Amino acid sequence: MDIGKDRVDLVGDDGKRNIKSFVLRKGKLRPFQEEAIQLYSDEYVIPFSSQMLDFSSLFANSNPTVIEIGFGMGTSTKRIVQDQVDTNFIGIEVFLSGFTKLLSAAGRERLKNLRLIRFDAVQVLNDMIPDGSVAGFHIFFPDPWPKKRHHKRRLIQKEFATLLSRKLISGGYIYCVTDWLEYAHQMVDVFDSVPTLVNPTGGFCQPVSWRPSTGFERKGKEKQHPISEIWVEKL
Repeated sequence: MDIGKDRVDLVGDDGKRNIKSFVLRKGKLRPFQEEAIQLYSDEYVIPFSSQMLDFSSLFANSNPTVIEIGFGMGTSTKRIVQDQVDTNFIGIEVFLSGFTKLLSAAGRERLKNLRLIRFDAVQVLNDMIPDGSVAGFHIFFPDPWPKKRHHKRRLIQKEFATLLSRKLISGGYIYCVTDWLEYAHQMVDVFDSVPTLVNPTGGFCQPVSWRPSTGFERKGKEKQHPISEIWVEKL
């Protein structure tokens, strides 16, 4: 299974190449990461396709499924997966070094409740995730794109938030964390604009006890950035 491609081209139903996706981020791999691709991809990596996933078949159980978008190096992801053994997790990440690091950990530690996808999250949600199927979304420290002219590149926009809501089960949640205060306020406003979502606290929430600290979080604190957490639920 090739998960190290530098570019992904999407082909339409007519066989013509009509969409070119982003360039996947490269990274120099260590021997253990190269080995992980060979040993564990068949068991843990879900290749992109235009067919909807069946979580019960994928995990061989009926447990709730949570999707993390952009898990970075996967350190906190692994701890959450290990702590919540009665929940299934799908991690989506394009950064090859972090992807293979978590893949290696999943294989070595036999994390049965984890699967990984290396592809554009929006495309995955649209083409592979059934509506009303996801118990929760984790989005921890997404790229803040701090320059105003780049704000349109931020992940949390109304269209994307609406897509997340459509994929959630009734009562499902979206849990976001950022160290960029202006982006945090934007997240609150965006989620407030989606009629199917409700913010129980009306703004930022208190830190959730089961979320481990991440490398991005530590760097943010070193820069004196406040850590803002947002939790919204589907009505």
